[in-house]
Amino acid sequence: MKFAIAGGGTGGHLFPALAVGEVLLERGHEVLIFISEKEVDALAIQGRDEFRFEKLPSVGMPRLFSPAIFTFFQRFNASLAPCRRIFAEFQPDAVLGMGGFTSTPPILAGKLRRIPTFVHESNAIPGKANRLNARLVDVVLLGFEECKRHFPRARCEVTGTPIRRSLSRRLPREEALAVFGLQPGMRTLLVMGGSQGAHGINEALRAAAAGGGLAGIQVIHLTGAGDAPAMEQAYRQAGVSAHVAPFCHQMEAAYSAADLVVSRSGAASLSEISHFALPSLLIPYPHAAENHQQFNAEIFARAGAAEVLKESQTTGDTLASAIGEIIEDPSRLQIMAKACGTLAPRDAAVCVADTIERLK
Repeated sequence: MKFAIAGGGTGGHLFPALAVGEVLLERGHEVLIFISEKEVDALAIQGRDEFRFEKLPSVGMPRLFSPAIFTFFQRFNASLAPCRRIFAEFQPDAVLGMGGFTSTPPILAGKLRRIPTFVHESNAIPGKANRLNARLVDVVLLGFEECKRHFPRARCEVTGTPIRRSLSRRLPREEALAVFGLQPGMRTLLVMGGSQGAHGINEALRAAAAGGGLAGIQVIHLTGAGDAPAMEQAYRQAGVSAHVAPFCHQMEAAYSAADLVVSRSGAASLSEISHFALPSLLIPYPHAAENHQQFNAEIFARAGAAEVLKESQTTGDTLASAIGEIIEDPSRLQIMAKACGTLAPRDAAVCVADTIERLK
């Protein structure tokens, strides 16, 4: 069969799309993946020539009475027209949207062709886009059971949030550390702000390093595009061993090397963290739609898998203190890791693929 998947705009949408696409390809299906024109999408698909990719203009819905609403509809139409054109040629059997307004034009184009349509909501609280998408599709697939109550009129199935096949196994720790030029025998901190980095987290880590709060710890820090040079300099001046990069194509090594993760709390990142059963210190993005990152983080906190800090209360000192309290306590690391492992979605990509095959 042929499947179209819309997964562009952020790593939280694109990486799960790639994961489902991998399963469908293995089963002999053809897969087309829609991505956005953003640089993060271009970085994420480097070397992924097993898929057919099509770019769509980024679409984000402003407030209803904002002057930007006119631009939104222009760009929406600029996405819908090529979707319909591509579908006329590709002839998909079903369409899966992985969330966000980038998913809406392909879902609508699929609906107009009267083929089965699906949307995946990875977060505990759905945003505006998926509240709309849910009204268009046949089935809503969910990352968290807690999200089901937000779609009372939709047919829902809980699948978990898919993770990429490259993350299916943990590397030996020394091998993973060697990828980043780091030493065995030291506590290792992984810092990531999602696929585009997080300036607020980066600034807090810079201050923590400058204040001596990271002594005895080595760091893998994925900064996003803008902050890598400044963070590299900050670690060097503080005498902290660190691998700093805007983006990482070897996340299986990064997770395998880490004792503790400092991260935003997007659903895709949390799925990967739980797959590797890693303790985490979560700093939700405060401006996320519907504050969904805070709700995601609270699920992990209630399970004992994570500690949560608000960005407004995060300084170099508070972050260094929180990191130290966890990473220097082996028994606490072990308890948090065990709790985190219980939250891992099992074969979520397979579950999503099974569902769209079965309901096609």
